[in-house]
Amino acid sequence: MLRKAAAAIALVATASTLVSAEISFDGINKTTLQQEIAGLELNLPVPSFSADKAKADKEWTIMVYVNGKNNLEPYALKDMNEMEQIGSSDKVNVVVEMGRISGYSSADGDWKSTRRYLVQKDNDTNKVTSPVLQDLGKTDMGDYNNVVKFVKWAQSAYPAKKYMLVVWNHGAGWVKSRNLVETRGISYDDETGNHINTPQMGLMMKAIGKIDVYGSDACLMQMPEVDYEIAPYVDYIVGSEETEPGDGYTYNLLLGPLVKNPTMSAMELGKLAVNAYADHYGTQDHTQSLVKVSAMNGFVTAVNNFVTAAMAANEKALVKTALNGTQSYAYDDNKDLWHFLSLYAASSQDANVKASAKTLQDYITNNLIVHNRVNSSYSNSHGIAVYLPSYSNSAAAYAELAWAKAAQWDEFIKWYQAK
Repeated sequence: MLRKAAAAIALVATASTLVSAEISFDGINKTTLQQEIAGLELNLPVPSFSADKAKADKEWTIMVYVNGKNNLEPYALKDMNEMEQIGSSDKVNVVVEMGRISGYSSADGDWKSTRRYLVQKDNDTNKVTSPVLQDLGKTDMGDYNNVVKFVKWAQSAYPAKKYMLVVWNHGAGWVKSRNLVETRGISYDDETGNHINTPQMGLMMKAIGKIDVYGSDACLMQMPEVDYEIAPYVDYIVGSEETEPGDGYTYNLLLGPLVKNPTMSAMELGKLAVNAYADHYGTQDHTQSLVKVSAMNGFVTAVNNFVTAAMAANEKALVKTALNGTQSYAYDDNKDLWHFLSLYAASSQDANVKASAKTLQDYITNNLIVHNRVNSSYSNSHGIAVYLPSYSNSAAAYAELAWAKAAQWDEFIKWYQAK
């Protein structure tokens, strides 16, 4: 399997280097889709989707925006087939917008456009059989307005009591390179060269309106820099601190329990998304967590209190030493916040630093992160990564983020980098 944002690392230089930057994990997983489905012990009928049923009172509509217009195209088809292992039901709609591009996969008719589907159950794990509801021709899947159009269409055509939106593609979280070239965001379209940057994610969710669960089936996206941008418009956020394998979410393991128990709450579905991912990858390197958005304001307060104490203590050398030992990810500037606080507080001689760091750690564990799953290689990952660069830059673009405007983290970065 390909790691989704190992490729995103290469985007700092040029999108054309995506393929060569990725890492193969083929052969690690021992189970097949059929074995995983059998393990769910589901006995689900193949639903009939008449016009009347499309208007029925559904519990959930799961909306998956699958940008396969890059080297992840083979995995787009694989994930669609995983969805078809379960399909929609009388209580759950599963709708997909998928785009493809030339050059990566000729499977499934080798069509090259953007299509919309209502996913239906089948027994063919190699071919997408769900009917094409709309063929949109070529679209820019790196334009956030097209996500908005997809969601508005899905909510109108397949209304439900609760909604989950998943954006599927490469992800880069927040990235600021040493030469000030910016690559940040999600949904990279190799055909247009566009992607959805972090502030545009906020614009996207504002245009969509409130939804219950948002998931980034992409790498490196569980950061306050990302989460705070979309926080006003969603209740729970699923994401990964580290890169994801190319296959990303295992959709049969996500949808199966939901279809079996369609009345689950938003928090329950968010936890299910984390568990389905972690259970599938097992001992293979992985991180996945669930953020409770209503805790974000308290999180900002705790962060600011820590920043105030740290800057007053003026222990820059200790901060930099802690940075060097903190759990980092595909981008070394992305570091686990909880682990950083632990290392710095242990070395600090200042009582206020120790107390404020402990308060922030407790808040992350008990309030902000509802559920966190990692394998043993990432035992120092506690659910939320943050931008902690070791080098100095102007951080002008970072200051544009909603997170930087609300929290004093950008001031903290400038402080410890200053001589």
